[in-house]
Amino acid sequence: MPTNEILGFGYDPIECAQHFLVIIPKKKDSNVAIYERYVWDNATEQTTGLPGDNPKAKVFISREKWDLVKPAIEDYLNRTLKATKRKASRFIIGQTPIERLLGKEIMVLLWAIEDCDKFAIPNAIQNWQGFSREEKWWLFTMTNAVTGDADYKRGWRIALRYAITDNPVIERKLQPDLFEGLLNHT
Repeated sequence: MPTNEILGFGYDPIECAQHFLVIIPKKKDSNVAIYERYVWDNATEQTTGLPGDNPKAKVFISREKWDLVKPAIEDYLNRTLKATKRKASRFIIGQTPIERLLGKEIMVLLWAIEDCDKFAIPNAIQNWQGFSREEKWWLFTMTNAVTGDADYKRGWRIALRYAITDNPVIERKLQPDLFEGLLNHT
């Protein structure tokens, strides 16, 4: 029995046709595009106009911002894949598919930084990493339901930007433990 070929970051087209497709152009001054797709055609280069496919552009990110978040996204995706005993991957120039749930998780970060100042990106990465997978899925679902198209940057998209880029996370080791003193005095 042949084994399924896993593409990109955990994407198995036999298991589920739905996926996210990250397109990184060769030209450095072009935007990186992320699409949510529902059809895979087994071709090396995917198209966004396949019969039965209704691709939805989710976000267009400047190459500068993409290059700032790419290492954190790759690290996160690879740690998650390793935990599920799947092979690691990396983004390439051209097209990289991402398994649907992992795609939802990275969309939360990408929507948050699409219109922010690049100096807020480290804070956004730290805050995004602080969410559980389930929280990222919930944030994606709420945002996608109302403002999921690439050109609709209102409501939840703005809320994500402020929540993830403007609210600094204090590292847990720097926060005092309220119960530490109580436990040491007993």
